[in-house]
Amino acid sequence: MDCGGCELQQVGQNGNDISAVITKPSGISNAKNKSNLKLSVRKKGVPFFTAINQFWVLHRKLLTRSLLVLLVILLAVFIFQSRNFLNKGVENIGFALNKTFADVGFSIDEISITGQSLTNETDIVKSLGINENTSTLLFNVKNARSSILELASVLSVSVRKTYPNKIIINIVEKTPVARWRIAGKTYVIDSTGKKLASSIDGADEDLLLVVGEGASDDANAIVLALKNYPSLNEGLLAISRIADRRWDLIYKSGLRVQLPEVGFVEALAKLTSYQDEYSLLNRDLSLIDLRINDELVVRLIEHEQDAEIAQ
Repeated sequence: MDCGGCELQQVGQNGNDISAVITKPSGISNAKNKSNLKLSVRKKGVPFFTAINQFWVLHRKLLTRSLLVLLVILLAVFIFQSRNFLNKGVENIGFALNKTFADVGFSIDEISITGQSLTNETDIVKSLGINENTSTLLFNVKNARSSILELASVLSVSVRKTYPNKIIINIVEKTPVARWRIAGKTYVIDSTGKKLASSIDGADEDLLLVVGEGASDDANAIVLALKNYPSLNEGLLAISRIADRRWDLIYKSGLRVQLPEVGFVEALAKLTSYQDEYSLLNRDLSLIDLRINDELVVRLIEHEQDAEIAQ
């Protein structure tokens, strides 16, 4: 304490380990009131915990957000790791409910399918995912419709159920434009060249046959062109794609008509005029070459007798 009665700090032997504040009551002499002095002692905190506390005060928001992000990540990992178990549990519950409903009279006993000609009925039924324990109550119409639409020949489909035990399916199929033969197999294709189904002998004979690599991609163009010249379709056996650049018309008589790479529609018109005027396709010809503009090259059929004389 100084002469004016102010507070002084007492320093212990170890430096600042203990601090004391001595306060003199106002208006009382030192000699008379020594016993009334107040002594306050403050112990200094442990440095490690003090540093942690200061760090928390300064970075509380950042730490809180980081902990929340960590918890979200851990929760997401837990859910991801548990998904198979959860899915299995849901499947088991669904299976049990399906079986229960089927046992009390809601099993699917009848499937009615209409509108299909290219689409195999077995493929349609398989896409429904129905078994003996499937009930109409839990049968998912939306999923069934999506599965059927994945079949190549299906353009649109309606699926509905009538209780207690019937599923009704109506198919609208894509329009086939030709048959495509490649590597010894024949398919029915649409206007884009996509395979719709395997061709069935006798069932698709009204469709023109295109053969060769790349024929499916350009089939629609030659098919549409030939529709405008019906006289050229009589006796037409196949349309062959040559080097994926041009077409040859092949007739049952053995006649081959070579069309140009560019301007094949004009060549078909020219061939039609020759047919109308000279019946060119009905003559004993093995080849008609229309690849050169303004020129007609033909090759006669060599009969067996002529071949023997030539020998």
